[in-house]
Amino acid sequence: MESKISKSFLITVFLSLVLFSSSFAQKVYVFELKDDIGPSSWRTVKQVYDSAQSKKVDYVLMELNTYGGALNFADSIRSKLLDSKIKTIVYINNNAASAGALISLASDYIYIHPGGSIGAASVVNAKGEVLPEKYQSYMRGLMRATAEAKKRDPQLAESFVDPNVSAPHIKKDGQLLTLTSSEAVKFGLAKAEVASREMIYKDLNLNHVQETVYRKGTIDHIISFLINPAVSGVLILLIIGGIYAEMQAPGLGFAIAVAIVAALLFFAPLYIQGLAANWEIAIFVVGLVLLFLEVFIIPGFGIAGILGIIFVICGLTFSLVANDFLDFKLAYPGMLFNSFLLVIGAMILSVVLMVIFGKSLLKAPIFRRLVLKEEQKSEEGYTSSILKSNLLNKEGIARTVLRPSGKIEIEGVWYDAVALDGFIEEGEEIYVDKHENYNLFVRRKVEQV
Repeated sequence: MESKISKSFLITVFLSLVLFSSSFAQKVYVFELKDDIGPSSWRTVKQVYDSAQSKKVDYVLMELNTYGGALNFADSIRSKLLDSKIKTIVYINNNAASAGALISLASDYIYIHPGGSIGAASVVNAKGEVLPEKYQSYMRGLMRATAEAKKRDPQLAESFVDPNVSAPHIKKDGQLLTLTSSEAVKFGLAKAEVASREMIYKDLNLNHVQETVYRKGTIDHIISFLINPAVSGVLILLIIGGIYAEMQAPGLGFAIAVAIVAALLFFAPLYIQGLAANWEIAIFVVGLVLLFLEVFIIPGFGIAGILGIIFVICGLTFSLVANDFLDFKLAYPGMLFNSFLLVIGAMILSVVLMVIFGKSLLKAPIFRRLVLKEEQKSEEGYTSSILKSNLLNKEGIARTVLRPSGKIEIEGVWYDAVALDGFIEEGEEIYVDKHENYNLFVRRKVEQV
């Protein structure tokens, strides 16, 4: 009996100690940023801090290794760190250049791996060329404000951006500042050099640490793949190619389905990442509507068609570039121009490929499998397209307005037809000019004098 009581007592004491120790454990949420700073990085940071808040953690530890990236996303991450009530630790392992330096300055504690570095934060374009003063001025202001918010030396932070900022005993005038790991500690920017997270916990006197490590899921990897510029270019090619094929052969179905799926794969990840806004997607849709109106309703090719092409190009391009309703000052320098080149290049290539390979593509085995193979008997109401081919050069009357498609009547039978003249009024006399893809193409009958 006493033995049972003693065992129960020991178990109770053990569980009490476990609960007591867990209540005083320090919860740390760990994640990595080891790519160029961009939409994927920003999405990761948002997910981490939302999760960390729900889990009520004490610290978020960011293991950072980056050479920089897009300024707008770096600024968004900076703001997230500054606004968070959760203490942030940045562990530089091994580089925090440019945008990485800005993010590091926004943290509560900076630790750096031996051999690591931080600095070199001038704003450059995609070719690495330093941009004009207005960009540098904005970056200097961001660095100063961030350093001041976290009680760090603003002059030191500004020296990362401007080589002309004086920093005696640290660098010569005219040189851009980059600090080694030992220098970052010496000049008070980093708290210590460490070789592991355990050393960080020891330095902060965190004796009971409960780590939660954030890992990207399958959806995150898919989104990262889809927003790759090369993949975006292929998707644009499929969008435009599908639309072009459908306009050349109305009723094909499969081509427009490809275009719709490609558009969803193009816009959805960009929308999730915060790049594509509702108004940018709306511009693209309006452009498509204008193009379809121009082709199927409005005669000729004029204002609607031109505006449609412009809207489609702008909708696709603006979705690739971060902006605040056409304000691109925070976008990565040169990104807007590069995005225009990508979109226009993909559009031109898709049209060229469709012109060259369009007919042979439709005859390929993969497309033939999509064709209905069941026997369609005349007694069941089906008619052969061969009968329509017999209508070549026959005359008739337009029973509806053809803009350019509509209804015609030949020898008492009504048919669907497309006007090659672009617009034919109801009641005008017509003749069949050609038969192609199961469609009749007609022209106005011109009276001979």
